Amino acid sequence: MQDWNPALYLRFANERTRPAAELLARVNLVEQAARSLHIVDLGCGPGNSTELLAARFANASVLGIDNSQAMLETARKQLPTARFEAGDIATWTLAGNEAAPDLIYANASLQWVGEHETLIPRLFSLLTPGGVLAIQMPDNRQQPSHRLMREVAQLPQFARYIGDADKVRTEILPLGAYYDLLAAPENEAASVDVWHTIYQHPMDSAAAIVQWLSSTGLKPFVEGLPAALQAEFLAEYERRIEAAYPLRADGKRLLAFPRLFIVAQRKS
Repeated sequence: MQDWNPALYLRFANERTRPAAELLARVNLVEQAARSLHIVDLGCGPGNSTELLAARFANASVLGIDNSQAMLETARKQLPTARFEAGDIATWTLAGNEAAPDLIYANASLQWVGEHETLIPRLFSLLTPGGVLAIQMPDNRQQPSHRLMREVAQLPQFARYIGDADKVRTEILPLGAYYDLLAAPENEAASVDVWHTIYQHPMDSAAAIVQWLSSTGLKPFVEGLPAALQAEFLAEYERRIEAAYPLRADGKRLLAFPRLFIVAQRKS
């Protein structure tokens, strides 16, 4: 996959940061005078979520992990007080001399990683006693925005380059499955909180919806196409988006955006 575009991603920074803030609001951790908290932001992107963590836990040691050099460069400029390192969430673990985290926070990143049945318990096991795993993931695979991506990808002129559209992004598990993964007795969870929110984002136009998704969900569909076909794909996708999201009373279009939240705390 080609590198991410931080500037394009941040065009909708307020909308992207809102669920990150709401996830963090449900994290029940208190800074202690005796020691600094150790916090890891998995899939930190351009640092908008890391900035929330640093503001909430002013004395904590904050580490951002991402596999995009472009995102990491932007994050370092945005938050020079934090530490940012390249890493792959699928294989990330603690360095030999690194303290176990008090908080592993993953905002809109784990949906790009497979094998959640083993990934989620493994991340939870890395926490210090009393530590918290906090996760937010888009759950929009069945929304028109994402169904239409797959439909367009199956058109003959695109399918030869894209292949099986159903395999482009990991399909996340049902909400109850994440509860069961973390609430299993062997994980020694003190609490597991799972919930689902559907945001309704007013968008100026169908083109604005396409622009929003160009930096995330659309990226793996489009980037492997020849330049001429990229424009054709986006034009056909926008035409279908315009039909799927009707005009509202103020001339805007409402983009429904479901998100799944998980906050689990280990026993002390």
